[in-house]
Amino acid sequence: MADLSEFSITKRWPAEHPDRIQLYSLPTPNGIKVSAALEEMGLPYEAHLVNFATDDQMTPEFISLSPNNKIPAILDPDGPDGKPIAVFESGAILLYLAEKSGKLMPSTAREKWEVTQWLMFQMGGVGPMLGQLGFFHKFAGAAFEDKRPRDRYVDEATRLFEVMEARLEGREYFVGDEYTIADLALWPWVRTVDGFYAAGDLVGTDDFPRVREWYKRCEARPASQIGISTPARD
Repeated sequence: MADLSEFSITKRWPAEHPDRIQLYSLPTPNGIKVSAALEEMGLPYEAHLVNFATDDQMTPEFISLSPNNKIPAILDPDGPDGKPIAVFESGAILLYLAEKSGKLMPSTAREKWEVTQWLMFQMGGVGPMLGQLGFFHKFAGAAFEDKRPRDRYVDEATRLFEVMEARLEGREYFVGDEYTIADLALWPWVRTVDGFYAAGDLVGTDDFPRVREWYKRCEARPASQIGISTPARD
C-alpha cells in the first residue's frame, strides 16, 4: 500500500484508496480534461472536489501540490521511479498520463509532436482567450460600459475558431482520425462558447460546422460524459 502521508494535501482530502491516482479538481474545462483522460485511459483514480466557493484552491494544502493554486492537480502513488509524484497544470498532467498509460498519444515521433503542438495551441491560446471571453461576456465584464475588452476577446475567439475549422477539414480529429490528448484538451473549452458562456452568436459558431461537429463528437464519448461531472459537486 502506498504511503502518501508526506503530502500535506492528504490531510485535507484523505485518500480512501491510496493506491490509486488522487485527483484534486472541479469540473471546469481544465478539470474535465483530466477526469475525462483518466476515464479514457482506464487508470484507477480517486476524485476530490476542490470547491472554489470555499476557496479550497487557496489553502496551504492545495498549494503544496499546485503552487499556482489552479485545478487540476494529481498525486500518483506509483510514479516513474515507483515513488509517489505530484503533477500540476492540466497540459502537463495530460502528457504525464498519456506516457504512463500509453494511450491517447500516437506511437511515432512525428505524430507525437503534432499532438503536442495542438496541445500547446490549447494551453497558450484557446484556454486563456476563451476564458477572458467568458469573463467579459458572462461575468464581471458584463457590467463594463466599454465593450472594447469584450470585443477584443470575441475577435480572438473567432480567429481561433477559424484556425480550428481549417485544421479539421478532411479530419475527424486534430491529428488524423485518432482521438488524442490534443482533442481532449480542446473540446472542454470549445463547448463553453455555445454552452456555459452563451457566446455562440457573438463568436459566430454557426459559421464553423466542422468545429461544432468535432466537439459534439468528443463530448458524446462515454468517458467525456463521466468527466463532465467529475468530481461531483456538493
